[in-house]
Amino acid sequence: MSQLLFFTLSAMTILSALVVVFTRKPMYSVLSLIVCFFTIAGHYILLNAQFLAITHIIVYAGAIMVLFLFTVMLLNLNADSDVPKSGKLRIAATITAGMLFVTLLASIKSTTLGDFAFPPASDKGLVQHVGQRLFTDYLLPFEISSILFLSAMIGAVVLAKKEKH
Repeated sequence: MSQLLFFTLSAMTILSALVVVFTRKPMYSVLSLIVCFFTIAGHYILLNAQFLAITHIIVYAGAIMVLFLFTVMLLNLNADSDVPKSGKLRIAATITAGMLFVTLLASIKSTTLGDFAFPPASDKGLVQHVGQRLFTDYLLPFEISSILFLSAMIGAVVLAKKEKH
């Protein structure tokens, strides 16, 4: 069952990554990148790293993708205003893609699949274990980094504040 889930998530990851690269509409590209991030988080869950999966969803699919969406909407990218690409640029892109394809084929050829097995289950990636270690063994670095982030936010607010003349 876990192998079927792994290969399904892998196929969805590759398909959504290809849609990101080959689609012409930037909004579809951003949305398929969100799907790619969620499928990668599914791989983390299969590897018994729930904390990493949740952090990945919050940071990448949550915060960074919202910034991408706002940027795409702010730029208002239209196909009408798109500058046509020169022939030299297309030739360079084709050569680069061909070299990447040859590299991928060579790496696949030298890889042996053998028996596919997941790593043994452990509690190291569970949220409870990470939280216990974070608030016992690493409490001082955790609190210092929170003070650093707080000072960075205050600095950003002070820098962004408009002065009244």
